[in-house]
Amino acid sequence: MIRRRPPWVIALSLALALATAGCAKRSFPVPGRLTVTTARPGVLLVGSSFDYKPFEYRQGKSLKGFDVEIMHEIGKRLGLKIEWVNSEFDAIFDSLAAGQFDAVAAAATIKPERQQLVDFSDPYFNSRQSLSVNASKTPAATSINNLNAGDIIGVQIGSIGKDWAEANLRPKGIQITTFAEITKAFTDLEAGKITGIVNDEPSSEAEIRSRPGLKIAQPIDTGEHYGIAVGKNHEDILSAINASLKDMIDEGTYKKIFQKYFPAVPLPPEFGG
Repeated sequence: MIRRRPPWVIALSLALALATAGCAKRSFPVPGRLTVTTARPGVLLVGSSFDYKPFEYRQGKSLKGFDVEIMHEIGKRLGLKIEWVNSEFDAIFDSLAAGQFDAVAAAATIKPERQQLVDFSDPYFNSRQSLSVNASKTPAATSINNLNAGDIIGVQIGSIGKDWAEANLRPKGIQITTFAEITKAFTDLEAGKITGIVNDEPSSEAEIRSRPGLKIAQPIDTGEHYGIAVGKNHEDILSAINASLKDMIDEGTYKKIFQKYFPAVPLPPEFGG
């Protein structure tokens, strides 16, 4: 005769086995939609770079920004708590590919070289670059065409602004200097140490609001979009993020967040405008 264990013993044994499973990834059901595999139970670990107004920035002890609110709304829909990890932007996609985060939300432009490392969600923001200048220290720098050989343009390491400046300005003899944090570039622009900055337009607008004398001299339309990045072979997370973004757009939640951070910018039709 085979002696069978009572059901409560089986349940307890299973619970103990799960408790000793260490840090192995596990699957967690998303209410009414998908099963998402994350690195930690009930948590979506999101990498970002907390120095990029108005997308992600610190305000006192709190993390604020457009990307921050978008990700917390996604977390609500997936039944997952969002936890943030600060990272240098130029290394953030390598870190994601290495499994240090479940996703990256960092005003990240979708571009082919990044897609070799990670996958991107559907676009969630239309991005333009811009040239910012110090009107009092370099009044002649009113546009890209007015920059001269020897002028110094600041860009953020790993950014689309850097790529654009390297391709379009360096061949004209214009010097390109890189910054790990874009805020330091604007501080140098205030001090007259550089001639201008090529950077995402919304970020530059947010920076110059508190820096008298700085202005955006020219928008630069590169036809690019931001996406939320996830590691390769994580189609479950990618599908869940895409479904959540669609819900937010359809319900008007995306529109409310967009207008909060970009009140003067028309909402594009693809995002509910």
